[in-house]
Amino acid sequence: MQNSPLFESITLGRHTLKNRIVLPPLTRQRSGQPGDIPTSLMATYYQQRASAGFMISEGTQIEPRGQGYAWTPGIYSQAQIDGWRKVTDAVHVKGGVIFAQLWHVGRVSHTALQPDNLAPIGPSAIQARKVKAFIETSPGVGILVAPSVPRELSVAEIKELVGLYAQAAKNALIAGFDGVEIHAANGYLVNQFISEHANQRDDEYGGSLQKRLRFLREIVQAVSAVVGGDRLGVRFTPLFTTTDQDRVYIGFVEDDPHKTYIEAIRGLEEAGIAYLSIAEADWDNAPDLPEEFRRDVRRTFSGRIIYAGRYTGERGLRLVEAGLADLIAIGRPFIANPDLPERIANGWPLNRLNPATVYGGAEEGFTDYLEYSGCASDTTKAVIA
Repeated sequence: MQNSPLFESITLGRHTLKNRIVLPPLTRQRSGQPGDIPTSLMATYYQQRASAGFMISEGTQIEPRGQGYAWTPGIYSQAQIDGWRKVTDAVHVKGGVIFAQLWHVGRVSHTALQPDNLAPIGPSAIQARKVKAFIETSPGVGILVAPSVPRELSVAEIKELVGLYAQAAKNALIAGFDGVEIHAANGYLVNQFISEHANQRDDEYGGSLQKRLRFLREIVQAVSAVVGGDRLGVRFTPLFTTTDQDRVYIGFVEDDPHKTYIEAIRGLEEAGIAYLSIAEADWDNAPDLPEEFRRDVRRTFSGRIIYAGRYTGERGLRLVEAGLADLIAIGRPFIANPDLPERIANGWPLNRLNPATVYGGAEEGFTDYLEYSGCASDTTKAVIA
């Protein structure tokens, strides 16, 4: 695949990328404690994967209330900014381009993770179901727990949150990131405002679709004023159905997901942002996005489009050649294969991913995966993102 479009350079806003393969946001829960500070080990991890054309950091909470899982990094303190500078410097040495994903989990949290053990926040006081938060029970040890019942935000507090997103974007630039991505997916805070299921407000931020999209629009406007639209992306998870109603997942299936997300994307087009990232369902036998939706996304949005979700090089190439995607994000295989673009280009086999070391821990399952050496004894050709 060395001569395929996946390995052609492409522009993304003000940046020129060396290929179309993306390292997507992947939660690894390895920040330094106390303080949720990015570490030198994290810098090594990202530098190892800098052969990606484009990299997006793991979700990084914009404020203390934005955390739903122990040991995830933040981007609101000076120590965190300094820690992320180690990461961005390490990536830039290798010629990589990396954006910070700005994250707030909203109601998908627990009082144990919140300042002063208060309730988490959300658009409405509706508890998140079929999802877990993760709290620390002792140093390096934690458990999954049901999220606490959230407190409904006031309008004044919502305005303050918009400002916190803008401040996080400023912090990301200070930390050396090349741009930022707004996490508006997976049932987290921005997605909660968009969703008719999580947002039961009757004020300017709830009710009609246009009002439910107001929070997203205001964040995009505020962050764009800081970084510029050409250094800004937004991530969505537009679920249309699920093949397993009992599966634990944290996205929302709206009554009319096509209308909801095309309208949201229309707002991003008007804002002139650099890219749209769409994360698809990634469990076994997950349904594909409807073809008509993909085509409507392309008709609506003129910036770069990234798709993620169980992609192989071959599957991603088909979407690029069809004109429906510009870049392809490949997640789990990038964890186990720091040289993933080279492996795809050359048809080399892949290292196996160890699921037991994905979240938390230290070097094992993080920075100890080897680049291809020609020895296939510990590799597999299975590619599941």
